[in-house]
Amino acid sequence: MKFNTAEDRLILALDVTNRADAERLVEATDGIVGVYKVGLEFAMAGGLDFAGELARAGRKVFLDMKLLDIPNTVAGATRTAGALGVTFLTVHSYPQALRAAVSARPEGLSVVAVTVLTSLGDTDVAEAGYGMGVTELVESRIAAAAASGADAIVCSPGEAAAARRSGLQVITPGVRLASDPAGDQKRVATPQQAILSGADAIVVGRPINAAPDPAEAAARYVAAIREALGAL
Repeated sequence: MKFNTAEDRLILALDVTNRADAERLVEATDGIVGVYKVGLEFAMAGGLDFAGELARAGRKVFLDMKLLDIPNTVAGATRTAGALGVTFLTVHSYPQALRAAVSARPEGLSVVAVTVLTSLGDTDVAEAGYGMGVTELVESRIAAAAASGADAIVCSPGEAAAARRSGLQVITPGVRLASDPAGDQKRVATPQQAILSGADAIVVGRPINAAPDPAEAAARYVAAIREALGAL
């Protein structure tokens, strides 16, 4: 998928626990949000069926499963995701898993490599046993994604410039307007900073989902993206 308009570049994370809330958010933001993300939380509550319905209705869906398993399992899950009609599928940026997903992806499905979660900092990756900091780990996973034939990369806005040099599309979570709380995100930036750093699209969840008026909140993010695009 090409991210042509400011609306295309806003991915709304449907981080909800029931279908009614997801339907409410999609209805409220229809025409403002370009892509809807279904992740693990909603997937456990009927989100996979809903993702398929959105796709069949012509909406772009980002299926955020962060796959990591043996190659046969990753390949099978990729084919199943493709059958749903979704546009994006996330896979952790481990070469073996990425190669399996890339080999099994059907036409129209983009494999998105997840580098390092934006909730993690240097202390967290050290605790997990990595002998390097976040920046170095992200750079190694960007290289793995490019070498494996992935279509896009997920990283924080702080690593967007390095990801851009890979030639892959760049998608950044951890994006907040200056007026929005960071929550559990540790590596954050504004939409303008993310786009100017090299992001093609941004992922936003709670600041829109929890807003009294999700449409108005989404429109503010689109306006920020449009401002950044105008400065490029």
